[in-house]
Amino acid sequence: MKKLGALREELRPLRELTEQLEEIEVLLELAREDPGDGREALGEAAAALEESGRLLDRLELATLFSGDYDFNDAIVSIHSGAGGLESQDWAEMLLRMYTRWAEQKGWEVELVDLLADDEAGIKSATLIVRGHAAYGLFQAEKGVHRLIRISPFDTARRRHTSFASIDVIPEVEEEEFVIDADDLRIDTFRSSGAGGQHVNKTDSAVRITHLPTGIVVTCQNNRSQHSNRVQAMRILQARLAEIQRREQAAELSALRGSQKEIAWGSQIRTYTFHPFTLVKDHRTGVESGRIEAVMDGALDPFVEAYLRWQARRRHGELETPEKGRA
Repeated sequence: MKKLGALREELRPLRELTEQLEEIEVLLELAREDPGDGREALGEAAAALEESGRLLDRLELATLFSGDYDFNDAIVSIHSGAGGLESQDWAEMLLRMYTRWAEQKGWEVELVDLLADDEAGIKSATLIVRGHAAYGLFQAEKGVHRLIRISPFDTARRRHTSFASIDVIPEVEEEEFVIDADDLRIDTFRSSGAGGQHVNKTDSAVRITHLPTGIVVTCQNNRSQHSNRVQAMRILQARLAEIQRREQAAELSALRGSQKEIAWGSQIRTYTFHPFTLVKDHRTGVESGRIEAVMDGALDPFVEAYLRWQARRRHGELETPEKGRA
């Protein structure tokens, strides 16, 4: 049923485009037959044609996906960088930005782990985003995001630079990656998150450690220990599957020869609030001066530019940044 839903969602813009083109043909025929009311019909046809262009862009975007998991749900992890309150506040701002973007897309967002600071901001957060091509689109956000602004925590009102990293992996089905139970250490503890008195009285939070790799996954969002354990296992499966894919990609890369890759930890985008307002993607060169809109989830221009840039890299074209404004 999940695959059927994904295929229907893929075909929906094609059907809408076909219907709109048929409607445009009817309007043009009306304009030819009745010159008196032709202007009105032509105006409607022009508006429909403009909407058809947007649908065509969506169809073109779907052709840019190349990975086996691009249409899967996404597991998004946010980590604040060095810098204390500044970076923690920045990580919380990014969490809000991605939540709003996902809501605008009609995706479901589930916050499965949140490590908040007592004073301000968050140290880390993990959320699962469920929706059509969530991973394929969210992968554009993987990397380090830099913030430049006047610090609200600095009484001297000095300009500060903060960093936060975003990691994105696809959620995989349980049967796709089986984990040996002997490789796991499972600990339970009392949740530190919201939920009233219940979370402080029961050991509902779950921490799973994969002993061979040292990967640790924590889930404390649900009241039920069983639910947290199931959720943590799904995240662990996804992370182990991602390691396996990276190892396979590294082997293929060694066979093909050296290729330029975006390394984890490299700066991908800068958000400048002072002395001017500008969001700039350093991979594609796309910029936007509407920084408040971007922080409210207006990320589509950056994501679409990234997918086109990535497609050019796959085809061996020159990696020259795009010149454009979002």
